Amino acid sequence: MIRPASLQARLGLSLGVLLTVLWIGAATLTAVLLRHEMDEVFDAALEQAAQRLLPLAVVDIVGREDDGVTQRLAAIRAHDEFFTYVVRDDAGRVLLQSDAADPAVFPPWDGRGFRQTASHRIFNDDALRGSVRISVAEPLAHRAAMAREIQLGLGLPVLVVIPLALLAVMGAVRGSLAPLRRFRERLRTRTARDLSALPADDLPSEIRPVAATLNDLLARLVSAFEAERSFAANAAHELRTPLAGAIAQAQRLAAETADPRARDRAKEIEASLKRLTRTSERLLQLARAEGGPLRLDHVADLRVAARVVLADLARLPGAERIAAALPDSALPSDLDPDAFGIICRNLVENALRHGAAAAPVEVVLSATGEFSVASGGPAVPADVLARLSDRFARGQGAESGSGLGLAIVAAIAERIDSRLVLESPCPGKKTGFRASVRLPVAP
Repeated sequence: MIRPASLQARLGLSLGVLLTVLWIGAATLTAVLLRHEMDEVFDAALEQAAQRLLPLAVVDIVGREDDGVTQRLAAIRAHDEFFTYVVRDDAGRVLLQSDAADPAVFPPWDGRGFRQTASHRIFNDDALRGSVRISVAEPLAHRAAMAREIQLGLGLPVLVVIPLALLAVMGAVRGSLAPLRRFRERLRTRTARDLSALPADDLPSEIRPVAATLNDLLARLVSAFEAERSFAANAAHELRTPLAGAIAQAQRLAAETADPRARDRAKEIEASLKRLTRTSERLLQLARAEGGPLRLDHVADLRVAARVVLADLARLPGAERIAAALPDSALPSDLDPDAFGIICRNLVENALRHGAAAAPVEVVLSATGEFSVASGGPAVPADVLARLSDRFARGQGAESGSGLGLAIVAAIAERIDSRLVLESPCPGKKTGFRASVRLPVAP
């Protein structure tokens, strides 16, 4: 037999089977005891009938004129006769018998007391020094029928009560395991970004150590992630000043030297330092996306943040290709404007850097909260598209960029219960690339 995987099913099945076995055993034992008591009652009735009939039979026989004549007592009205009797003398002749008595049923006299044949239970008694003998018989079938009625009387309620008891057991087990189900639902609904401690006050004492261990593990994970994010944020922040100074020194060296080779090398150093600066900024954004609060307790118009970011991006090379479409009315949202700014900046910069140089970059913020950025260029293969949101992943032929822009947007989208959708080619076209995120919008 395969054991159920569910603890609730195991407990319900085990208790149900145990309870059923106990009830069947109790009913069987009760039936056996009742059969024994019933036999004693019927035996007592046989003995009492013999002792009451024997004096009457003696009076009748002694007062007869004819000796040795068999007399049959006729029934007054039709009835079920369970006790039959015969009265015999010491020679075995039948002197008196009941209406339904069959002398062949009664074995030869062998003394007082109870006897049992294949079909009857018999009690023998005598009087007048053994000259008058009575035998009272009861069919064993009558006792068997009574025993069956008793067994049915015990068994039928059990057949009705057992299913009800099983339902009650399952209900009790289910109610007892309700805290475990709530604990399981809390775990199931947790996202990868929610590592807060799980409430375990309502759990049974046997499960609380497991919950405590799990909460301790979550706390250690939070500490490890916090340390990782803090290191990334602090490293990126601390790198800004020395990187800016190094870039200034490289620019000064390129301006002051007269050697063309030294000037070219200084410009290469400046470009490398600028790439490192962008990477540190992306790391700072990633730490913000993974650890900082992204939802506010008030709403703000997302159009304002979009206009600020697009105005700042207008200074980038190729910014004239940006075609923005914002809703006419306010778009209130509890999303942190800084977080939306990170999404907007990364998607637009990614489109300007990797899209076709002559194709426009379409930035759309709809009234329903969907933000999308589409750019031109050849379609991206499906296998490359599937891993573009991974950290440090770059598209084919992409040498510039940190490989963190889409990963940052994907991290923010996950924490606001959304997701970054990458499509290539663009919907309704044969070429291009489109990235979209559904933003939370307040009613």
